Amino acid sequence: GGLDRSGRIEGLVLEAPHVFIEDLSVESIRKIKTEFETTDLRDRLARHHGDNVDCAFGGWSGAWLNPKSRLWNIEEFLPGISVPALLIQGEEDEYGTTEQLHAIERQAGNGVETLMLPACGHSPHREHPDTVLKAMTDFVRRVIEPA
Repeated sequence: GGLDRSGRIEGLVLEAPHVFIEDLSVESIRKIKTEFETTDLRDRLARHHGDNVDCAFGGWSGAWLNPKSRLWNIEEFLPGISVPALLIQGEEDEYGTTEQLHAIERQAGNGVETLMLPACGHSPHREHPDTVLKAMTDFVRRVIEPA
């Protein structure tokens, strides 16, 4: 988000946000963990994470697959969001459903906008970079230069 002179956040851009755990998330992470262990996925991720690839992947997947994580839920904090928010998600996101966005829309403050992208999975900024960049730019302009 942008900072005003008081140092407060003026807006949020949230891409594929999660506020609770879904079965879809856990199942998709189980599948990708198997891919990491049995395909060239580890090597492909190593290009981005280098020698830290095992720690990075294990930390991420381990946190989501820990049975205690099923209790993770931050919906109680959503009413405290009082700034505008832009939510961006792919219609084919393999890690979360639109219920994540609906929870934010219902419980966060005013000014929640949602951009659902067709033919798009969990990484809208990579799968539809021009559309996402334009949406983010337009949103930031509206937030910092209100009509």
